[in-house]
Amino acid sequence: MLLLQQLAEQNIPAGFELLNKLPPKFFIRLGINLLSMFVLIRFIYFRFHKKKEFVFTFAIFNLIIFLITFLLNKVEMSLGAAFGLFAVFSMLRYRTEGITIKDMTYLFLAIAIGLITAIIKGGWDEIIVINLIILTFTYLLESNFFIRQEYSKIVHYERIELMPLEKRDELIADLQKRTGLKIHRVSITRIDFLRDSVLLTVYYHL
Repeated sequence: MLLLQQLAEQNIPAGFELLNKLPPKFFIRLGINLLSMFVLIRFIYFRFHKKKEFVFTFAIFNLIIFLITFLLNKVEMSLGAAFGLFAVFSMLRYRTEGITIKDMTYLFLAIAIGLITAIIKGGWDEIIVINLIILTFTYLLESNFFIRQEYSKIVHYERIELMPLEKRDELIADLQKRTGLKIHRVSITRIDFLRDSVLLTVYYHL
């Protein structure tokens, strides 16, 4: 019993030695990284895209990249090796499900923020400024500050008689009434004369 008690007493402080070995800058950088990702996901990505399926992916990729690069940064690692690691993770994609270019861009941002926050040699104030620049520019591009965002949808339409150019205004008005979208232009993708239907791409602003 005495031996077991001594072993237990030795194991209790050993569990905290790992935390003691981590420098304070690790927790500061981790906090900055998590806060930056919260802003990116909650106030930029989810606000403009209203999608939750990739939130887990963005957060986990960011955290893993941060931890790996911070731990590797404790040993001698060249800038080329760091960017090589970044390139390997940035090229990863899922084969079972298609990811849009916009979602891949956000995955790239999540990886970049984790890498920058973990490996930069500056102080915490410099990290905050760099992350703030990334987040601010991303938000401005997603908003209508630089250019008004245009979205598109594929629509199956049966009123083939409205396809002539002289009836384009009537076509747009009918599509707006049916979809409730602020459609400003339409392009014809395919016409099926056998079924008297047409495949349209409608462009609209939110």
